[in-house]
Amino acid sequence: MLKISFLVFFPILLFSSCQQKEYDYDLIVYGGTSSGVIAAYTGSMEGLKVLLVEPGKHLGGLSASGLGETDIGNKYTVTGLSRDFYRRLGKHYGSFEAWRFEPHVAEKVFNDFIKEAKVELLYDHRLNDLQKEGTEIITISLENSLNPESALKTFSARVFIDASYEGDLMAKAGVSYHIGREGNAKYGEQLNGVVELVKTNQIPDGIDPYIISGDSTSGLIWGVSDERMGNTGVADKKLQAYNYRLCLTTDTTNMIPFSKPNNYDPEKYELLRRIIKKREEAKWVQRIFQLYLRVMPIPNQKTDINNKGGFSTDMIGENWDYPEASYERRKEIEQEHRAYIEGLLYFLANDPEIPQHIKGQMREHGWPKDEFQDNGGFPHQIYVREARRMVGDFVMTEDHVRGKKPIEDTIAMGAYNLDSHHSGRYVVNGMVKNEGEFQVSVNPYPISFKTLVPKANECSNLLVSACISSSHVAYGSIRMEPVFMMLGQAGGVAAIEMVTKGKSAQELEGNDIERIIKSNPLVNNTFPEITLNNEDTGNETVGNWEISSKKYTDHYLLNYWVTSGNQDKVAKAILNTKVPQKGAYEVFFYVTGVGRSDIKKRAANVPVTITNGTETREFFIDMSSNQENWVSLGNYNFEKGKVSMTIDASGIEEEVIADAVILQKR
Repeated sequence: MLKISFLVFFPILLFSSCQQKEYDYDLIVYGGTSSGVIAAYTGSMEGLKVLLVEPGKHLGGLSASGLGETDIGNKYTVTGLSRDFYRRLGKHYGSFEAWRFEPHVAEKVFNDFIKEAKVELLYDHRLNDLQKEGTEIITISLENSLNPESALKTFSARVFIDASYEGDLMAKAGVSYHIGREGNAKYGEQLNGVVELVKTNQIPDGIDPYIISGDSTSGLIWGVSDERMGNTGVADKKLQAYNYRLCLTTDTTNMIPFSKPNNYDPEKYELLRRIIKKREEAKWVQRIFQLYLRVMPIPNQKTDINNKGGFSTDMIGENWDYPEASYERRKEIEQEHRAYIEGLLYFLANDPEIPQHIKGQMREHGWPKDEFQDNGGFPHQIYVREARRMVGDFVMTEDHVRGKKPIEDTIAMGAYNLDSHHSGRYVVNGMVKNEGEFQVSVNPYPISFKTLVPKANECSNLLVSACISSSHVAYGSIRMEPVFMMLGQAGGVAAIEMVTKGKSAQELEGNDIERIIKSNPLVNNTFPEITLNNEDTGNETVGNWEISSKKYTDHYLLNYWVTSGNQDKVAKAILNTKVPQKGAYEVFFYVTGVGRSDIKKRAANVPVTITNGTETREFFIDMSSNQENWVSLGNYNFEKGKVSMTIDASGIEEEVIADAVILQKR
């Protein structure tokens, strides 16, 4: 057993019940997800001895396994190391930030984090057991994922973080958790439990559920449950569907064509065959990527493909036992999902009953040779949208996400829709119907530190950064990769506080964690960047500026200022801030994206002036692009004090916007 060395920067204190113990590590992070990588990086950068345990062979979870079109809601709620991840991706692609990216590039960034922080990393090991003394985890025993019969490895630590998607460490530690959907009555919610049937990703009316249409004695076609759909708002143990986020390519020089999977069964896709036939008969325009697959472009002729429509990559109802399943059963479920998806793509490209134009569209795509090279081009990580969710003393609910109840110890922000995929597929009024989906927009909202903390009587030296304390409804928004990274950073900071101050998780104050993150967001003691935003106090407008928050725009935070029709009028927007330190800064101006049909409305030559002390510079900015982007306005030597930026729309007929500016200290 390795002895921990005391750090020269601060004394290492032990929890009161463990004063005489020696530990292998200050912090053990279980799960090499995006959250786990950031948690481990944070702790190690601040001097902790950290071990990151990953049951598989790859880091980054979904962010490095096909989810290349980031689910964000509003990207400017993303802060700290989570934002740094997207900035690092931007450097790879020659841009300020990159929110769409290739899987192998993301994995390299995660590997870079671990190398930079010198985190000890153990691949191919998973939790077998753990030992506690009172409410403290003392050791964990790990088995080799590839050879479970080999000797166990046992490690001790002062603090543990469960960053896995499944919550295995949390569960083994005796922490309370929930699986499935609570009833609405549990937390006073509106969307929990069984959901009223919706049109989103629904099966068209009139699709017969039986093998022989109209004959209930012939049995149900594949994928349709023989259970009765429950009553609206009632709790059950069902989970929203899993799938894999697929990375495909249209580059024939980098393509592995779809092949017929082993044990391929075209009858698994009979429901889809009936849906397509019904739409063909109704003379629908059959674009496969409008109706059956959600395709999002990522760099280098690749796509991130997700579920779309009533029958797609989601394997509805086939994951209900996953959270509590053995490792062997989970592997079976993962293999079943892979076989289903590979079969689906082969079916769409080759089945004789599929219209030729659909098959032609599908055959334009294939697996990329340069992605997931040890897995035949198929992603490593199944999309565990939801498994266990911790039940702490505080539980985030729908009302917190909708802003109806306050959060007083913010450590991160969420902004994505309240989002659940379908959980079941049933016979309803003689037709096949999906149940479980909801999609409800929300404004950016705070997430409480207490969501990471178990109950005090259950575990005092554990933090949970993925399967956090949340209802099914709230988790539908929280469960996004950028948020997991922010929660991982908060967990890493909390672990540092626990080790250095000898505190339990329950003794920490969320406001202290937030203050530490804001003061050192990149965990490298660099000066935090300064943001000027139109929503800040102290800004000024002259003329007819309006506040806009149009859905089709990619604006910074909640809204932006916009004006037009100023051919004979004065119109200026002035964004003000104070520079707390004298020094060299680079300034970036944010050009808010617009819908393609609105390009002609935006001005192409807008004067922008920057003033600080005795220095004033003027630039002309093109705002007519349909793509949002940060435009560098150069480097400055700013004095301590006020900095102003003036966007001058005077005499301009077209639309001019004022949204946000960043000052980065060099």
